Formats: sequence, structure tokens, C-alpha cells
Amino acid sequence: MKDAHLDQYVESSTESGITTIEFFHHQSNSLPGALLTQLAETIRAAGNNPDCTVIILRSGGHKAFCAGASFDELIQIQSEAEGLVFFSGFAQVINAIRTIPQLVIARIQGKCVGGGVGLAAAADYAIAVKQADVKLSELAVGIGPFVVGPAVERKIGTAAFTALAIDAASWRTASWAHDRGLFSELHETIEQTDAAVDRLAKTLSQSSPDAMSALKTVFWQGTEHWDSLLKERAGISGRLILSDYSRQAIDRFKAKSK
Repeated sequence: MKDAHLDQYVESSTESGITTIEFFHHQSNSLPGALLTQLAETIRAAGNNPDCTVIILRSGGHKAFCAGASFDELIQIQSEAEGLVFFSGFAQVINAIRTIPQLVIARIQGKCVGGGVGLAAAADYAIAVKQADVKLSELAVGIGPFVVGPAVERKIGTAAFTALAIDAASWRTASWAHDRGLFSELHETIEQTDAAVDRLAKTLSQSSPDAMSALKTVFWQGTEHWDSLLKERAGISGRLILSDYSRQAIDRFKAKSK
């Protein structure tokens, strides 16, 4: 059981072949580096658990699914090396999802921003509520969706990814995301979303693990180089975040959110 007073956590539980992994951060489920590392490790541990047949990835609360990277940590980065380490956090999580044998169902109960869009894209099947709008906001703060880009582009195609990446200040609706394949299902309410997640997870928990693992290998064919690719992309963001433009943009964003 998680402590209700914690302002951030990653929790995992397994029952009847279904492993549910939940992450939470009090700032709209934005993810600092330590939480990203913990999330990646938890996903890999589930992948190695012989009692786990299918994984549900979800976030706590009833608002944003994930607001992306932690701005508090972004502003503290002082070198390219620190930037590489920080931006490698989402790379770790995406590669963990990519390489484990189990299918991952993402339960999207709210908006996705930046890295949150990447998590939804990395999941093998995303089920979302109709209020789950999406935005790749990175360009607005002087960087770009370099790390999550391969996962997003793989899922929705180059044209849609380009539109999201360039128009960094605008939201796209959940229906837009569904039409382009980011979300596999859309539902009116969180309750209906949860029911759909539970239904699919129970069905998959009774399916052949070997068949699902083979399918996942087919789904992710052509991504074998992502361990190095995403690290290279993290280095680009790690360099750009040191610019005066990025510093000033983050300061403006934080001032608006107070």
C-alpha cells in the first residue's frame, strides 16, 4: 500500500497475472529524474517477473496523466553531462517498455504533455478518457521532443508528429490523438476508461505469454538501435537546455504557473 501523504511515488502490484504500475507526482505528474529511474526499474522488474503476463501503466490522481519533465530539475541543469543524465530518464522508461516481453496497456485519465505523450506512445495499447488532450511543448522552452520523438513518430506517423512538435503551444484533442493512433480507445468517463482497461487486461492475462511476446517483437521491429538513438537524442536536449533562451522560457513558464 502506498502512503497517501507521499507527494511522489512509483507503486507496483501483481494479481492474477496482471501487474499494475502507478506513478504519481504532486505537480501534475511531472517526472523528476529519480522518479523516471524508479519507473524504468519497476517496469524492467515486472518484465522479469514470471507471474506477470500483462502490464497496466497508469498515473495517480484524476487530472494530468503526465506533464512531462520536471521544470524544477530542468532549471538546475548546469552542464551537458547533467543534461544527458536528466533527459535519459524518459529514454530509460521508453526502452524498458520496448524491451520487456509483456504487452503494456496505458490508462490515460488526463492530459499528456511532452514526455507524457512519449509514455502514451510507447505503450502497446493506450486507453484514454475524452478529456485527455495532448501537447508536445518542448520547442516552446527552447529544446525539442528529441527523446520521445521516435516513439511518437512510430505510433502516429511523421506528419502528425511534425505538427505536434512544431505547434508546441497548442493542444490537440484526444479525438485527434485517437484518429492518428496514439490512443487505441476513447471513453467518455474515467470509470468507463478503467472498465475498458480491466476488460482488456483480464483477456490478455488469459492469453499465451509466448504468443504475446512474439507479437511484441514484431510490433517493435526496427527499433533495436533505440538504446543508442535515444541516448544521442538526450544529448541534444541536454545541450539545448543550457541556452539563455531555454532558461528564460522556463522562468516565464514557472512565473505564469504560480
